[in-house]
Amino acid sequence: QVQLVESGGGLVQAGGSLRLSCAASGSILSINDMGWYRQAPGKQRELVAAITSGGSTNYADSVKGRFTISRDDAKRTVYLQMNSLKSEDTAVYYCNAAIKRLRGVTYDYWGQGTQVTVSS
Repeated sequence: QVQLVESGGGLVQAGGSLRLSCAASGSILSINDMGWYRQAPGKQRELVAAITSGGSTNYADSVKGRFTISRDDAKRTVYLQMNSLKSEDTAVYYCNAAIKRLRGVTYDYWGQGTQVTVSS
């Protein structure tokens, strides 16, 4: 079994910072692409940031220059550093990972979601 466990969400004032973490556990051969998505009430889930196994990153235009995605393969963890937070960043944030299992097949996994609320 593979699980992605998220932490770091909470309530913060506009202009503040939070760091989200997502740790993978279980029978894992390797972790390929990882990313963070978010979903605000009444809106579709959208990609916030992604990082490949080689370290290449991409960001939604709305968070460029404010958010940074990183990964620590030794800890099997992906992070999202969120600075200069705005009220429009309020959403449930989900981590995602493409994980190759010991049997050699890659599957897509999702974390349970963590609430980020930015007060104006």
